[in-house]
Amino acid sequence: MKGKNKISLFTLTGLLFALTMHAQDLHFSQFFNSPLTTNPANTGFIPDADYRLGANYRNQWSAVMTVPYKTTSIFGDAQLLRDKLETGWLGIGGVLLSDVAGSGSLRSTKIYGSIAYHQQLGSSSLLSAGFNIGWANKRIDPSKLKFPDQFDGKFFDNPVTAVSLNNTSVSYMDVQAGMNYAYFPQENVYINAGYSIHHVNRPKETFFDDQTNAGRIPMRHIGFLNAILKVNERVIINPNAYFSTQSKATELVVGLNGNYNLTETGEKQLVAGLYYRLGDAIAPMVGFELNNIKFTFSYDATLSSLNKFNNYRGASEFSIVKKGFYPQRQNRQTMCPTFY
Repeated sequence: MKGKNKISLFTLTGLLFALTMHAQDLHFSQFFNSPLTTNPANTGFIPDADYRLGANYRNQWSAVMTVPYKTTSIFGDAQLLRDKLETGWLGIGGVLLSDVAGSGSLRSTKIYGSIAYHQQLGSSSLLSAGFNIGWANKRIDPSKLKFPDQFDGKFFDNPVTAVSLNNTSVSYMDVQAGMNYAYFPQENVYINAGYSIHHVNRPKETFFDDQTNAGRIPMRHIGFLNAILKVNERVIINPNAYFSTQSKATELVVGLNGNYNLTETGEKQLVAGLYYRLGDAIAPMVGFELNNIKFTFSYDATLSSLNKFNNYRGASEFSIVKKGFYPQRQNRQTMCPTFY
């Protein structure tokens, strides 16, 4: 099979999988820079600020598809009632997700609003619980799809297909819930862990006339571990791990990133890291932080057998996160290690 036909068949297989199987959720290699999609209990869970705003962009499969998969998210969350409640506070936030598969034959849009409550347990630990409710929509353009019965052995030239789609757009309500625990015994050590369940209500998502439960999205379980450790006045490291399972698919990402202080009070920092997705890819990361605005870029280099198709070129990812304090609380002490 010639190279172009290999790519076409690979593209076809990916689209068919998305249409006929339980599609796996959108994800980012920089999961730590997408807190609200990782766990709704992360809403307002900001140990070194009062609020944050962020955006993520992922470009995937550009080496094997004419038009790559593109995933974008925009999020924001903030702490409320921190001055009203003596040992706790409320977090509110929201996230918008958009995904375009290839030439636009499959598009996803998701909007979530989330809320969480954070309660201090003594002076060195914190317990959080939260949930979100959202609206999700997936739509397809059948004119841009190709099916197996349109393949003549060399090209997809047969204009007729026996595949019949009953809907080209599906929408549903989606619910997530989660918990976090943080431990900060001293100013140079911060450790936290979280667990969340996505698609608690198991919404139905299918383009076919399916009267059974086969089109229901399976619940997704996500767990993570995270630590922020101040090594010295110039270096803070952040080892973390992320595990997700949905239906029969699993994902494990482990790695470490670190910040190097370039100024006395941390206004300028260099960021670098390295992550490994088990059985799939390695993702180096570089970035820069300026006045509490962090820019990071990572690249997934494929290590699995897929590298025969994409020549090790997996996905590029860009993230920007802005953190800040409310004007009346500029001097609030943070819970995790900082340079200021």
